[in-house]
Amino acid sequence: MSAAQSRKAGSTWAAPGLLALASLIGLLAALLGDGAWDVLSWLGLGAPVVVIARIWGGRRG
Repeated sequence: MSAAQSRKAGSTWAAPGLLALASLIGLLAALLGDGAWDVLSWLGLGAPVVVIARIWGGRRG
């Protein structure tokens, strides 16, 4: 794989990787505790939902 292909693969998988990381953090926060942990879990698990909703909403119009 050339350097250009490697950069392209990295940019292709950057956003899904960040969403997966946000989901993982949200799941772990939900397991770890209450209070501030609950807020972190809602943010982490809600981020992928918001991104998907914005993408689907943009394709209709």
